[in-house]
Amino acid sequence: MLNIGCHLSKSKGYYHMGKEALSINANTFQFFSRNPRGGNAKKMDENDVARYLELVKVHDFAKILAHAPYTMNACSKDPGLREFARNMMVDDLKNMEYLPGNMYNFHPGSHVGQGQEAGIEFISEMLNQVLVPEQNTMVLLETMAGKGTEIGRNFEEIKSVLDNVELSEKMGVCMDTCHVHDAGYDIVNDLDGVLDEFDTVIGLDKLQAVHLNDTLNDLASHKDRHAGIGKGVIGFDAIVGIINHPLLSKLPFYLETPNGLEGYEEEIRLLRSVYKE
Repeated sequence: MLNIGCHLSKSKGYYHMGKEALSINANTFQFFSRNPRGGNAKKMDENDVARYLELVKVHDFAKILAHAPYTMNACSKDPGLREFARNMMVDDLKNMEYLPGNMYNFHPGSHVGQGQEAGIEFISEMLNQVLVPEQNTMVLLETMAGKGTEIGRNFEEIKSVLDNVELSEKMGVCMDTCHVHDAGYDIVNDLDGVLDEFDTVIGLDKLQAVHLNDTLNDLASHKDRHAGIGKGVIGFDAIVGIINHPLLSKLPFYLETPNGLEGYEEEIRLLRSVYKE
């Protein structure tokens, strides 16, 4: 089965997101852990969580993915903003324990002129402060397009963070197809080569999820502008190759394309029609 979903709004609760996912033939979904621009997370509604857990058990959902807000910058130059990021992740991971066995994704952040090494050190330091042995949530670093001073513009930077995390078994990677293409990895013409490189540098055992997006930008543009499936430079045929690749096909895929629910439903229908069981 193709494990695929899209980004849904958390505003009405987990049970509502589960029902919305089912309504568009999805069997997973992604959501922001809190307002994407920051702020406080809503208190967990245990009744809503219980209804949700029963729903996804009955319908055999794949792992869902919480996405940290964009304001989280673990490698900011400002110590106060780094502390803000740490506290935010602590709170988010505490809430994720209500949904055991799922995943939490975050953008590594931007070093804002301090340099790559300093940025990587700050990110790793935060993760070592936040991760605990008893947690049931896998934390994912997202591959980035490399705009500005982003950390995660290549596999080596992701690897450097992972190497410095003490509880490495709690860590994985989310590969964003728009981002890796815009970062310079040719997933259109050489997907096998890109995956070989990922395996050599990081290890495919760390690849836990895929953000499935087309892009409006040329290879190695470092711009990060998502497009609908088959409506960008990556193209439909290459995306079909991604979801059917033997090293990727069993992973959960999360659409972050510029769509509403109807658009996501059509993309999911189309992708299911070309998926090879």
